[in-house]
Amino acid sequence: MSWLPLIAAGVLGVTLLVGYAMVLAGIRREDKAMTLRRQADGVSASLARKVTGCHVRNGVQWT
Repeated sequence: MSWLPLIAAGVLGVTLLVGYAMVLAGIRREDKAMTLRRQADGVSASLARKVTGCHVRNGVQWT
């Protein structure tokens, strides 16, 4: 049996798990800070906004 498919599946699984954890951490961080009207201040927050579709380009002028 070849180990290559097993190693590739393991690397892909770990990558997806790390990405999922980063998105969860970013969502929690943004929710606690209530900073959706400003630019994201970290990698996890930026990733969470891109994945969920809730990103701000140039800030918000209203209220």
